Amino acid sequence: MKKSQLQGELWGQSPNGWAEVQEGLHKPLWEAMLHETKVGVNTIFLDVGCGSGGSSILAKERGADVHGIDVAEGLLSFAIERVPEGVFQVADIENLPYEDNKFDVIFAANSLQYSEDRIAALHELKRVCKPNGQIIAGLFGLPEKVDYRVVFKAVRDTMPEPPKGGGPFELSMEDKLESLFVEAGLENIQSGEVNCPFEYKDFETFWFGNVSAGPFQGMLKIVSETELKSAVREAVDEFCLDDGRILIPQNIFKYVVGNIQ
Repeated sequence: MKKSQLQGELWGQSPNGWAEVQEGLHKPLWEAMLHETKVGVNTIFLDVGCGSGGSSILAKERGADVHGIDVAEGLLSFAIERVPEGVFQVADIENLPYEDNKFDVIFAANSLQYSEDRIAALHELKRVCKPNGQIIAGLFGLPEKVDYRVVFKAVRDTMPEPPKGGGPFELSMEDKLESLFVEAGLENIQSGEVNCPFEYKDFETFWFGNVSAGPFQGMLKIVSETELKSAVREAVDEFCLDDGRILIPQNIFKYVVGNIQ
């Protein structure tokens, strides 16, 4: 099965938790990326891996002409409802259904890392970006700057054998994402960081939001929900407040932007 098809199935398995709880916690990242690319009135904007439409809402509020793709039809249904003026469709980042030179800004928050071939994906983004347009991608920063890493460790430790691939911080390492932009032929490459605190009213809300994510859904094919939930509960115990809320205060995300010449 193609990786994009698998990701579509996993992220579409239980989309409500992501749409209603977890996705919105990335708002500081979206705002920083939109500010960096100066998205505004009449910007022709492509939200790659738009999920349930949180970042598309912000782009629309700035006056952009919003288009979005995602591999998960279940998530995309939220985006269509939330941004009725937008144009959304199910599509793969490595095979975009657009003509050449269409978009002013291509925005990929928490999506490029899920592509099968990152350079092929960036070349495809370049193809549909206008000359002098911008491509921007965002994801987790260095693991030591991400408190949420304890959750990743708890999930990994429940697995019967080590997971394949580079893990959730593969593209977070120093200059890794920047080097991919260089290899893809992008220019004037800049990067920045922003903090996204994750706060939940209680553990059940935390679990509802997080278990909906594709990696968690993939884990549930290997281990029981009871086992996984117990491991994660123990991992986030240090972030539980006296009133029952969970506050994971530091989650530094990085973003990298480059120009098309």
